[in-house]
Amino acid sequence: MVNKPLLEFPTDYPIKIIGRPSDEFRARVHAVVLRHAPGLEAERVSERLSGNGNFLSISYTLLAESREQVEALTAELKACEGVMMLI
Repeated sequence: MVNKPLLEFPTDYPIKIIGRPSDEFRARVHAVVLRHAPGLEAERVSERLSGNGNFLSISYTLLAESREQVEALTAELKACEGVMMLI
């Protein structure tokens, strides 16, 4: 029996990045995402501030073309200054 891959590409791929709210954090994260998904449409991005305002989550729904694209994006986001968590 051949194992079927978990995802079939292209596919919508949701990712949420959490960090401290600032314009710099937002700009760094967005620049990384756009390097890996240059055709990203604005309506596929949303933000949410935590209840006490200490954290900002930025959610993207990307049209992922390959596993390699997703892996490269997540690796760069993990190394991005200010990123505390990826979901």
